[in-house]
Amino acid sequence: MALCSSSASSPTASALYQQTEHTHNIHIAFVDYDGGAIGASVRAAYESLKGNNFPTLVDAAPDAFPVPADLRSAVCDTRYWGGLYVSANASSRLEDALGGGPPALAYDPSDVMTLIWNEARYSTVADAAVLANMQTLVEAARVAYSRTDGTGRLERITSPEAFTVLASPWKLRQDDLQPTSQGSRAIYNTLVIILILIQEFFYLGAINGLYANLKIYARVHPSRVMVIRFLLSAAYCLVGSVCVTGMIWAFRAGWDVGALQFGQSWMVLWLFAHLNFQVIDVFTIWLPVPYVPMALISWVIMNVTSILLPFELSPAFYRLGYLFPRTRSTRPSSTSGPAAATRTCATPSPFSSPGGSSAAPLSALGVFRRSHYAMLAEEAQAKQFSERVTTALALERERDAKERRQQQQQRNEKGAEDDGEAASTTGAGTMTSASGSGVVGSSPGADDDDEQRLSRIITREAREEQRLQRNLSRNCHFGPAFGVSVANDDSSDTDGRN
Repeated sequence: MALCSSSASSPTASALYQQTEHTHNIHIAFVDYDGGAIGASVRAAYESLKGNNFPTLVDAAPDAFPVPADLRSAVCDTRYWGGLYVSANASSRLEDALGGGPPALAYDPSDVMTLIWNEARYSTVADAAVLANMQTLVEAARVAYSRTDGTGRLERITSPEAFTVLASPWKLRQDDLQPTSQGSRAIYNTLVIILILIQEFFYLGAINGLYANLKIYARVHPSRVMVIRFLLSAAYCLVGSVCVTGMIWAFRAGWDVGALQFGQSWMVLWLFAHLNFQVIDVFTIWLPVPYVPMALISWVIMNVTSILLPFELSPAFYRLGYLFPRTRSTRPSSTSGPAAATRTCATPSPFSSPGGSSAAPLSALGVFRRSHYAMLAEEAQAKQFSERVTTALALERERDAKERRQQQQQRNEKGAEDDGEAASTTGAGTMTSASGSGVVGSSPGADDDDEQRLSRIITREAREEQRLQRNLSRNCHFGPAFGVSVANDDSSDTDGRN
């Protein structure tokens, strides 16, 4: 088991391996509404920082985003991880402030560059890959601006206010669409997913135990079983997902989310939980029993791997995560406050992934498969019981016929005696016949022969039953089932299914 767990967890380790070297896949839109020295300084600083360990700065024309609100919408729609823009006329305001006087006193360094980003989108990754790197870029741009003498008036600086402006010409202003700084954010795309999968596994074991104890598959038509099983699993997943969502909300630590986001997260987790129930059900019905534990562990690990990091920071191979019903990729829309209103698309949702969309029909077919083999097992048991009754009756009839033949033979032998001795002989014969009859009925040798024959027949039938059960279990099994004590009255069985 330790070897199995270690092998299954290797995809997670490999997905995290050298993730910083894939930081260049994080795209940040840069819009220079100013068109002056400050924008040139940002571009020069980016050229010195550009590499695999730094986000890619996409230089977009102002016409693509006429106003900052358009850039904000692009970040909300996850077209970019962030948007950095230079305010209009920022270079001229800085130039005037470096001249000293009232412009220097009125100068606002935070009204120069603004970073738009969404911390709710993989918050632990965005903090380092987006915010920290953009702060580094802004500081490098300040140095580049000082070295290139962007305004051409540095030699004229004389007032203390102007020197203050030169020391800190700008500060990065943040437009964080959904601040997500609480410590519990680390479990949203790790422990939450594992809890949901564990819920579905134990529920599947409980419902399989009930179905096996009550012989539902052999008594109820498969179409009804499929509908009832679907509704029961949907109701259970609905309750389980609200518990998981409640756990997140209980430790949100001032997170600015409300009832709308709670309901959206609840529904997303509900769909995810129900799809995973069907996937686990597919594993347990279509895979051989020895491979089920390995498949379940691998499914859990691959699900966590697919949402632990964004695809941009993982090797290209892990794009296969699109096959899994991922939830983290849809959750930013339900936890991004105002950003959700302008968001129009997202990465794979639970039903859009091939792995999730194929689970429902395979699970439905699994119900018919279970019902088929359950009926075969019931017919085999009925046939074996009928054969046992027939064998027992045949043995009893054979024993009675043997006793009658022996009694008839004794009566024929006694009929040949003399008439003179008829009275006494008849009396003795009667006693002898009774005595002989008792011997035949309770002869140790005859009893031993019958017991041996019956034992051989029972042994042969038991072996045949074991062989049949092995064949049935090899072809079909009903998945993990936990023992559930439920009264099962076989007298209520009917010849056909309802």
